[in-house]
Amino acid sequence: MASANTQSVSYPSAARISDSECYPAYTASLKCLEVFSSDKSKCQEHFDIYKECRKKEREARLERNRSRSLFS
Repeated sequence: MASANTQSVSYPSAARISDSECYPAYTASLKCLEVFSSDKSKCQEHFDIYKECRKKEREARLERNRSRSLFS
C-alpha cells in the first residue's frame, strides 16, 4: 500500500488538448472547418499540420518513456 506521504511525479502530458503543443494547430483546423462550412477538402493543409504535430508529440513521449529506467 502506498504511503500518504508519497509525492506524485509530474510528467508532461496532454491529457487535455489545451495542454498540448498541438493546440494551435487543432484550433486552426477547427476554425477552417467553421469558415468553409465543414468542407474538409479546403482544410487539408491544416489537418496535415495537426497530424504531423501529433506524430512528433507522440514520438517525444515514447522517447521519454524509453529513456526512463524502471530499475533506477
